[in-house]
Amino acid sequence: MPCELDGSQSGAVKPTALESELPLSEHVYRELRKAIVGCTFEPGERLRVEELTRRFGVSSSPVREALNRLAEQGIVLTLENRGFRVASLTSEGVEDLVRVRLLVECEALRESIKLGDDAWEASVVAAAHALALVERRVGDAPLALDDDWSARHRAFHQSLYAACGSDILRDMVALLFDRAEHYRRWAAKHRQAPRRKHDEHQKLMAAALARDADKAVELLRRHISRTGEIVSAVLNGAPPEWVQ
Repeated sequence: MPCELDGSQSGAVKPTALESELPLSEHVYRELRKAIVGCTFEPGERLRVEELTRRFGVSSSPVREALNRLAEQGIVLTLENRGFRVASLTSEGVEDLVRVRLLVECEALRESIKLGDDAWEASVVAAAHALALVERRVGDAPLALDDDWSARHRAFHQSLYAACGSDILRDMVALLFDRAEHYRRWAAKHRQAPRRKHDEHQKLMAAALARDADKAVELLRRHISRTGEIVSAVLNGAPPEWVQ
């Protein structure tokens, strides 16, 4: 579970018991990353170190370390002699992100299907079931804005790639997925009708478990591309009722 704030703008970081042994800088990094990806901070918004130190109740060192890590990932921009800013979200950016996700995630999925064992299959089924449960609970609310759904959605996709033999490839998948989450969350806040992904996920799981790599990769390609199309449409001014 992630570390938590005490609910106020100036609340100190409160790590959970599971994370109590992690360095403070790691707690700050995780919480700040979560806040940015979840659109607590708007795209393009200035991130002032002094304000963040008050928000998290820490010194400036772990805040600067977290901001520099996020800048390396492209989620935050470093402004020369002017601090930091949340990266802007653009149609060009999402197109580029989709292109790279297709290259990386399709390769990771193909290899994972090739190498996955019984334990991998069981983890995929468990992750898909957990995702379906929260989808029933959330109902008609925007799924991408629900923290539990977002965590389980990420876990499902990561389970698909877990048997890939390359640590670097899996790390790239995780980073790209989180950058896509930033776009996904922002778009969900700016349209009325949510996209329903349950059937897409079920078909993707079925193809992976059937070891039909070509079909699974094609389904994943459509899944990622559709997300990009939706986000691009919202960024380009589609009406808020636009969906599917």
